[in-house]
Amino acid sequence: MFRGIHQVSVDAKGRMSLPARLRDEFLQYDEAGLIVTIDPMSRCLLLYPLQEWEQIQEKLDRLPTFNPQARRLQRLLVGHATDLELDSAGRVLLPSPLREFAKIERKSTLLGQGKKLEIWGLEEWETQREEYLSEATLENLELDTLMDISL
Repeated sequence: MFRGIHQVSVDAKGRMSLPARLRDEFLQYDEAGLIVTIDPMSRCLLLYPLQEWEQIQEKLDRLPTFNPQARRLQRLLVGHATDLELDSAGRVLLPSPLREFAKIERKSTLLGQGKKLEIWGLEEWETQREEYLSEATLENLELDTLMDISL
């Protein structure tokens, strides 16, 4: 289970080092492998263990391809999905087009989201977080509705 927030660096080649605790979480899965893709709703990347991603891709594959919204989602999520491997130093190489999409430069933020991690450019995350905080109050959250959502 991925949770918490972590500040990490990305080197000039686009390699991002995962904190040891997060590496250990990925190693808990039977199948090695990581998948990174774009988030179609925010300027961040989604990093999944291969097993979790395969379940999502199966759901995406079952969507009607003649439905424009379904097709758009398939193109964005599956089309950008990239297999990654942890190197011996615990780093992953983030593809340049995905780094550009998420505005990831030298500093990034990893945000635990249960079965996945979000990877944000540091400035993008700080801006988004402030926006969330300025909009959010417990009075306007409909928790019953939110609890039914999963991706």
